[in-house]
Amino acid sequence: MANIKSEIVLNVELDENRIPEQLSWTAQDGGINDEEAKAMMLSVWDSKKQESLRIDLWTKDMPVDEMKVFFHQTLVAMSDTFNRATQDEKMTATMKDFCDYFAEKLELKK
Repeated sequence: MANIKSEIVLNVELDENRIPEQLSWTAQDGGINDEEAKAMMLSVWDSKKQESLRIDLWTKDMPVDEMKVFFHQTLVAMSDTFNRATQDEKMTATMKDFCDYFAEKLELKK
């Protein structure tokens, strides 16, 4: 039986100074085809080196207020992922408390 492969494609269009002007992504298994994005964060775990590798990109026209919301939602999602991966309810609750604090300080909660 062959392994199933799935591909995620990230496209970055740069200006003459190599600053991202446009970001898009495709994940056909998820029904995403060349969708525009204003920001992306990708983390990859290198098991040999025991370190995470990151790519953080945002377009030069990404509004700061949207970046704050993007960060908040990413932190909340990371808390959920941490809980699913570790079942550590106590630390998850601490992370969620921080997310609430983050949103309050940035006045994201209406």
